[in-house]
Amino acid sequence: MSIAFVSTPSIDTATAAAPAPAPPAHPHLPPMVRTASGWAPKAPSTLEETGLDAWILNDLALKLTATLPHASTEWAADQLRLPVTLVERIFWQLKQDQLIEILGQTGEFGYRYAATDRGREAARRSMEVSGYVGPAPVSLAAYSAMLDWQSRQRPKTAFGRVREAIASIVLPEATVEVAALAAQSNRSLFLFGPPGNGKTSLGRALHTVQEGELWIPYCFSLESSIIRIYDRQIHKPLDVNDANAENPVSSVFDAGKIDRRWIRIKPPFVVAGGEMTMAELDLAYSPSLRYYEAPPHLKANGGTFLIDDFGRQRIAPADLLNRWIIPLEHQVDHLTLAAGQKIEVPFRLMLIVATNLAVSDVADPAFLRRMGYRVHIKTPTAQTYAEIFRRYARNAQVEIPPGLIEQLLARYRAENRALRGSEPRDLIERAREVCHLRQQPFALTTDVLNTAWLAYFGDPSEAGEEVEQISAMRA
Repeated sequence: MSIAFVSTPSIDTATAAAPAPAPPAHPHLPPMVRTASGWAPKAPSTLEETGLDAWILNDLALKLTATLPHASTEWAADQLRLPVTLVERIFWQLKQDQLIEILGQTGEFGYRYAATDRGREAARRSMEVSGYVGPAPVSLAAYSAMLDWQSRQRPKTAFGRVREAIASIVLPEATVEVAALAAQSNRSLFLFGPPGNGKTSLGRALHTVQEGELWIPYCFSLESSIIRIYDRQIHKPLDVNDANAENPVSSVFDAGKIDRRWIRIKPPFVVAGGEMTMAELDLAYSPSLRYYEAPPHLKANGGTFLIDDFGRQRIAPADLLNRWIIPLEHQVDHLTLAAGQKIEVPFRLMLIVATNLAVSDVADPAFLRRMGYRVHIKTPTAQTYAEIFRRYARNAQVEIPPGLIEQLLARYRAENRALRGSEPRDLIERAREVCHLRQQPFALTTDVLNTAWLAYFGDPSEAGEEVEQISAMRA
């Protein structure tokens, strides 16, 4: 294994369970409240505590009201993720401006409202600027400060957890140690080597050891521009009610203690493969909806962003590398609004880059210097291949007849095939499918494995005949 920029610091063997200290005084960090699960953003009681200009909330509440014939205070508070008393103040201001009118009372503090003709016209003009209607945003400064504070409070990953997570991947001890260092420090990791030997599997496994939880907003605002962060396909709420809801409402919001503009999630995991384009790494503006969708690496903040098959994207490797130099160096990224304005957003994630191409073809020294750790995952030896085969067979609950692995290795040599760490799994699973097709018990017999081999690799003799026929035709 080839390793660069690796020192030999001691690795924690256990994760400290001490409670997180109280959040520091910070001009942009939202007020926090302690809950049973830890610190959480505190529900705002005044417009000033939302961290937003009043016109942003008034505008959003007006657009929401104009979408229906009438709306109650309680319903609007649920849609905006704001306390009922705060929404009632917003509605009262809209009423004073003659943009909505009261239709009746729904409770001690709530009323039914409808937009006036003037209000519907104002909402229409506002929709032309931003079509976003949904949970109220937080400020970009609050999102950045919250992410920074949470990243510093993240528990360190224990070495034993890393070893357990990658137990299914047979790797040298030195590689396991470097992987643990990357996971514990949350630094970036560059994986390279021949295909099929576990780079992607290692990247995915390292994400599973990330500790802690994360509060993220549904969206954040920069003046009239709304950037949506929360993505149901990526962000997995920690509360059961959140996981099954179209619009998650966390169960920790009892008695209005928690700011419902934030949602508690597991550290996110995002994978970008060969389909990734440069445009996808910037804000995606929808002309029809008139708001922005965050790029995948912004949604991965607080978690892991895996760039798989690096060098095979529809982007020149040098261009893609240059895209990450500033974020890796300064932990911030710069995105572009539709009008051309640049905004600075946090870049607090574990970046894992995996490639099976030659490092000299896809990376330069300036980029590699900014990667936290590098690991060369080589082609497995015969002994390593045999161990991988035995482990997978044990997990698949199938016995290995004596001499079967030796026969496989001999066949690799006879056909001049390089060993691949993924092939024991692939061959055993195809053997399972062969047995299922033949309606016989799952067993790794010579006949079954021979069929699995031919189905997976093809018949080299037939391939040779086809090549000879093509050559004869060209002659």
